[in-house]
Amino acid sequence: SLCRNVFMTTMLDIINEESEVIDEQKQREDAYREKVIKTFFEYGKLKAIPAQRKKQRICLEEIAKTFEPGKEYEEKEVNDKILQFHEDFCTIRRDMISEHIMERTGNMYRLK
Repeated sequence: SLCRNVFMTTMLDIINEESEVIDEQKQREDAYREKVIKTFFEYGKLKAIPAQRKKQRICLEEIAKTFEPGKEYEEKEVNDKILQFHEDFCTIRRDMISEHIMERTGNMYRLK
């Protein structure tokens, strides 16, 4: 037998339902991001580089906020900016490139 309620649902009802789910998911993601930042950052410094990739990505994105989009940076400038957050600037710089947050062309770096 057919479930007539399914056929009575309008497209607008379906879209509204999906947007509510998307909003809830966005709120959960934002809360998770905030929790990770509070856990791994203290007084603006990165306490430790997270082992879990998802958490590491969030921390790298937080550090990347200090770079201007479209501006090119020399390696020393990148190192100095990262050094404000953590002493292991080599690992963080390398991870930012491997996560496609930054790109490197020769000796110059910029946000992607």
